[in-house]
Amino acid sequence: MEKKIVVLAGDGIGPEITSAAVEVLKKTAEKYGHTFVFDDRYMGGCAIDKFGVPLPDETVTACKAADGVLLGAVGGPKWDSQPAENRPEKGLLGIRSALGLYANLRPAVIYPELSDASPLKPSVLKKGVDIMVVRELIGGIYFGPRGTKDDGKTAYDTEIYGEDEVRRIAKVAFDLAMTRRKKVTSVDKANVLLSSRLWRRIVEDVAKDYPEVALNHLYVDNAAMQLVKDPSQFDVLLCPNMFGDILSDEASQITGSIGLLPSSSLGTCKAGLFEPIHGSAPDIAGQDIANPIATVLAAAMMLDNMELRTEARAVEKAVAKTIADGWRTPDLGEGKRVGCREMGIIIADNIR
Repeated sequence: MEKKIVVLAGDGIGPEITSAAVEVLKKTAEKYGHTFVFDDRYMGGCAIDKFGVPLPDETVTACKAADGVLLGAVGGPKWDSQPAENRPEKGLLGIRSALGLYANLRPAVIYPELSDASPLKPSVLKKGVDIMVVRELIGGIYFGPRGTKDDGKTAYDTEIYGEDEVRRIAKVAFDLAMTRRKKVTSVDKANVLLSSRLWRRIVEDVAKDYPEVALNHLYVDNAAMQLVKDPSQFDVLLCPNMFGDILSDEASQITGSIGLLPSSSLGTCKAGLFEPIHGSAPDIAGQDIANPIATVLAAAMMLDNMELRTEARAVEKAVAKTIADGWRTPDLGEGKRVGCREMGIIIADNIR
């Protein structure tokens, strides 16, 4: 089977972590008799440097024609002086919108061997952590009207959601819950925000079609507190764009490192976008100390989206074995210390 994969390495540690993930994908293709054709494209700061814009048209065209898109990370202080409409992050928002990627899935799981890396007490962690954050991705405050008033002293960003936007992301969350532990926790701020009141009303309406799934609501501040108090209570967390962005990063620290958490962005384009949840980490770029595991697991999510289920499970098992064998990048604490490149090679070898 042949699959075309666009690689958007991006900025900072992006080229390092995507290179490790590509190594794993190559070994997976070799073992299972596939051909993966990798197409490297520009997005983010590197695209600004080469083309003057964070998201060239040819990158969008290539992504729309691909079977999967693997992203590293974008941004860094080098481009801080760029005007707001031409910052690297605009490329990320732009590709999500261009591909219609409205559903962002961010799993957070504790590996028993890494429980010491978590800041939570063993008595809390012993209940286990297996959370799926479902984040609405192309609506809300990140995409609403924004601006700066004429005096330059006042700026505004607007939270906007329509019924259809809430309904389609809610259906994603409930469908996922049906394959898991059948519990959805919807996060909002309905005591203050009108957009959250609409969010809650539509979520409750969608829930009527899923009588087997238990639904409860939490204000976002309480959700943040409960996530560190007892993460085992959560199955699927359904969140508006900004709340999901924040809570999934909090969940990453519960697992021990933000370098462990992958994400997939799905919607109207068959390819989807698969990336780690962390940023470009320019402070450690080029030092070969970044953790590629989140990107490797994002590649596994991409394989799932390609309906290569056995291959996806093989990648996940290879990661689990690598961790169980004691291999650690610096962010993961004590163990057999390796760099980003070597970690990718070890995971790939565990597949082969």
